[in-house]
Amino acid sequence: MSTELDAAITQAFREESGQVIATLIRVTGDWDLAEECLQEAFAVALRTWPRDGVPAKPGAWLTTAARNRATDRIRREAVGAAKLREAAELNVPAEPDWDESGVHDDRLRLIFTCCHPALPFEGQVALALRTLAGLTTAEIARAFLVSEATMSQRLVRVKRKIRTAGIPYRVPPADLLPERTSAVLGMLYLLFNEGYSASAGTDLLRPDLSAEAIRLARILASLMPEEPEVLGLLALLLLHDARRAARVDGQGTLVSLEDQDRGGWNTAEIAEGTELLETALRRGVPGQYQIQAAIAACHATAAHASDTDWAQIAALYGELLRFVPSPVVELNRAVAVAMAEGPEAGLELVDKLTADGGLPGYHLLPATRADLLRRLGRLDEAADAYREALALAGTDAERAYLSGKLAEIS
Repeated sequence: MSTELDAAITQAFREESGQVIATLIRVTGDWDLAEECLQEAFAVALRTWPRDGVPAKPGAWLTTAARNRATDRIRREAVGAAKLREAAELNVPAEPDWDESGVHDDRLRLIFTCCHPALPFEGQVALALRTLAGLTTAEIARAFLVSEATMSQRLVRVKRKIRTAGIPYRVPPADLLPERTSAVLGMLYLLFNEGYSASAGTDLLRPDLSAEAIRLARILASLMPEEPEVLGLLALLLLHDARRAARVDGQGTLVSLEDQDRGGWNTAEIAEGTELLETALRRGVPGQYQIQAAIAACHATAAHASDTDWAQIAALYGELLRFVPSPVVELNRAVAVAMAEGPEAGLELVDKLTADGGLPGYHLLPATRADLLRRLGRLDEAADAYREALALAGTDAERAYLSGKLAEIS
C-alpha cells in the first residue's frame, strides 16, 4: 500500500468514524452492532480502496458499507417479522425525522444521548469519547487519571445500563437540554484537550480532534446562546487553539509558552474568544469554563511573556478550585503562584501536592517540580525530577522537551 493511500485511509478513519457510527447508532439503536459494522466497513476499505481508489466522499462510502453489514447481520439473526422489518428499514436512505430538540447534527445528537442523566457522569463522558471521538480506552483513562482496567470496566457498565434500561437514541426537547449540558461540555472539553495535547503517541497535536470539538461547540452555542458556560467553553477552546501552531517547532518539539512566537498566534480566534467570554461574563453566572477562558485570555492578550498578569491568573485558579476542586487545578495554580511570587512559593505548593499523592503517574507534576528546582539552582534534585517526568511522559514531543531540559542542567 502506498504512503498516500495509507494516509488517506488513516485520515478517513480519524475524520469520518465518529459521524459514521453516530448514523449507525441512530438507525440500528444498537451500540455494539454499530461499532462492529464500522470496523467491518474499514476492513473492506482496506481491501478495495487500494484497487479502486479512495472514494470522493469516504464518509458516505463507509456509511453505506457499514449500513449494508448491519442489514445483513440483522437479517441473519432475525427471529420473526419485527426483526425483518427492522432490517428493511435500514435500507431506507431518508433523513431522520428530527424531533423538537433542534439538534440536527448526528454526532452532537449522539453526544446528548450518551449524556443521559440516568448514567453516571464519568460514564457519560467516557462513552462519548470512546464512541464518537475514537479515543482508545487507555487515552480516556489518562484523561480521567485512572487505570485502563478501571476505565474499561466503566465503559462496559455504562453500555450494559443503556441496554438493560432501554435508553433510546433520542435527544430530549430543547427545554430539557440543560440537564445534560454539563456532561456534553465535559466531553467536548476532553475531546479538545486530546487534540491540543495528546496523551500518547508520536505527535503532541491532533488538529482533527480539536477542530471537531470546536465545530460541535459552535453548534451547541447556536442552540443555547443564553447559556454562559456554553459560550465560555467555546471561548476557551478558541483561545487555546489560537496558540496551537506555535506550540511545536519545525521538528515537532514542544515549545514552552514563554518561548512561543506570539506573532504566530491566531489573532482572529483570540478576538472571537475574547468577545464570547465578555458576552458570557455579562450573564452574571460564573462557571468553570468561563474562569478557564479568562485564564486563557490573560495569556492570549499578553503581547510578551513578561506582560502576563500572573497574579490575576493565580487568583483565577483559586476561584476555579471552588468549581473544580482538583489536584490538576491546584498544580496549575502552583505554577501561577511561582510566576507571581517566586519559585520557592510555587515549590511549597507542589511539594504538598506530591506528599498528598493526588496525581499518581501524572508527568506534569514532576516536570513542574523539576522546573522550579532548576530555577532555584537545585540542579541535582531538578535532574532527578526531570528523569521521573521523562519516565511518565506519553508523547515523543514531551519526551524530547524534557530530555532537552535535562541536558541543559546535566
